[in-house]
Amino acid sequence: MSLQSKSAIATGDGKFIIDTITIANPKEDEIVVKIKAAGLCHTDHDSLTWGKPIILGHEGAGIIEKIGANITDFKVGDKVILNWATPCMKCFQCQEGNQHICENNSPVTAGGNGYTPGHAHLEGSKWNNKPIERSFNIGTIAEYALVKESACVKLDSEMPMPSASIISCGVMTGYGSAVNTAKVTAGSSAVILGTGGVGLNVIQGAKISGAAKIIAIDINPERLKMAKQFGATHTILADKNDVGLMNASEEVKKMTNGRGADFAFECTAIPALGAAPLAMIRNAGTAVQVSGIEETISIDMNLFEWDKIYINPLYGKCRPHIDFPKLVDLYDKGDLLLDEMITKTYPIENLQQAFDDMLAGKNAKGVIVFD
Repeated sequence: MSLQSKSAIATGDGKFIIDTITIANPKEDEIVVKIKAAGLCHTDHDSLTWGKPIILGHEGAGIIEKIGANITDFKVGDKVILNWATPCMKCFQCQEGNQHICENNSPVTAGGNGYTPGHAHLEGSKWNNKPIERSFNIGTIAEYALVKESACVKLDSEMPMPSASIISCGVMTGYGSAVNTAKVTAGSSAVILGTGGVGLNVIQGAKISGAAKIIAIDINPERLKMAKQFGATHTILADKNDVGLMNASEEVKKMTNGRGADFAFECTAIPALGAAPLAMIRNAGTAVQVSGIEETISIDMNLFEWDKIYINPLYGKCRPHIDFPKLVDLYDKGDLLLDEMITKTYPIENLQQAFDDMLAGKNAKGVIVFD
């Protein structure tokens, strides 16, 4: 029997509505998850303008409601964290260990508005009797989500569902950028530009990796206070008029023996700051563009001198069935702060307020919760 699911639906023109969708019984390799919590990030707001109806949400956690005939590793009642970079494990990239950029299933690797229509899963979810896409193939801001089995990672922890939900993207992207991509080393120095949800998790990844000096940069003093809570050892209050954060980079050099940091991470999503981490690092240091800027920017090639490395990773090089359990274990040990990151929770009916608070910079993470 099909399910009726109250859902947040982008109408494609910058707006959204809360309406009911119909979810069919899962196919043999599919699972229906009763969503308990869905994290909110800027990509969800961006998806309002993708020009088509879509079920919002790509961070989530819940309880399995139904399983397909071929599902053996999960059962009804299991708690799961959802993952949007669903690997096929057969293509070239999956075989190379790059499960986050699977050539068959990734909704983002072809570029363009963060979504690839060719990889959309249209079957199974209907709105007004017409098939509707699920954001990043999962669509978590809804009472129920129909997903592929590969989108589910079992949650063997008493972690609260709101905290579990944010692992899906923001936590994984930040932590993974530090640990999997940059491979921050013990005793090193790291600079984080922008201390929103993703930036805070870069800070946590750097701390867990043993970085000795973690420098947070932001224009918001309240965000910098939070950065200290999550592991920053030093902070720099930036000036909005500091072009390319060049003045801030001089402060960084003073803190790092005049050389610059070993690692720097751009987490602002401001195109004009796309090259800023290059100004923060020493010769042969590593700059990481975490926020996924997808537009043309100008870069002064002098910033690359000498032997500097610039990386533009996706999703912290996530291998969901390996990385998610690690993150849960770190949380259970008390090494990874997640409960403290959730500033406020909202019912789905208050999604507009949640968006407004996010855009105003009031929240580290806002989460939509379901009874």
